[in-house]
Amino acid sequence: METVSIQGQVRDKNGKEAAKKYRAEGLVPCILYSKGDNVQFCVKPADLKNLVFNPDFKVAEIEISGQAHRCILKEIQWHPVTDAVVHIDFLKLIPGVPVKVELPIRLKGAAQGVKSGGKLVQRMRMVKIKTTPEHLISEMQTDITNLDLGQTMRIRDIKTETGIEILTPAATPIVSIEIPRALKTADAATPAKK
Repeated sequence: METVSIQGQVRDKNGKEAAKKYRAEGLVPCILYSKGDNVQFCVKPADLKNLVFNPDFKVAEIEISGQAHRCILKEIQWHPVTDAVVHIDFLKLIPGVPVKVELPIRLKGAAQGVKSGGKLVQRMRMVKIKTTPEHLISEMQTDITNLDLGQTMRIRDIKTETGIEILTPAATPIVSIEIPRALKTADAATPAKK
């Protein structure tokens, strides 16, 4: 699991006006939710680049006032015009306490149906899971090697690891192999053997 280190500075003032002031100074207001006290802090936008603008799931190691907090990204608020990050919510990872996260789905192997001339269509790129920090992984992998023409792989076909519960509905399609029109036409034109 890849970890991104972020330096945070505690916010001495809170509220909308204070948040505007921090943004004017080039900082992003953040909050770290925890079972104990929530911590309000600011970070430099450059420190967030590897965590926010990345398709991979990563854990953040945030250092605030000399104390390190292992957490995940919970919610991002964007500026409606500039697409700049205006606020971030983090959730502190506590050993043994389950969390819900969305992980990217990675396809492994070369599908049999693609080798036969089919078109691979990935219908879903993220899957929602529930797990504890000890079992947290960075992605869900699924092997598509045996997927043939006209077949579909669904959420229920993903092999899960210990301690991971998939929350996305089991019947949801992930990937399918579409039969191109040229192949359908060729099959229709071939006379049936008697």
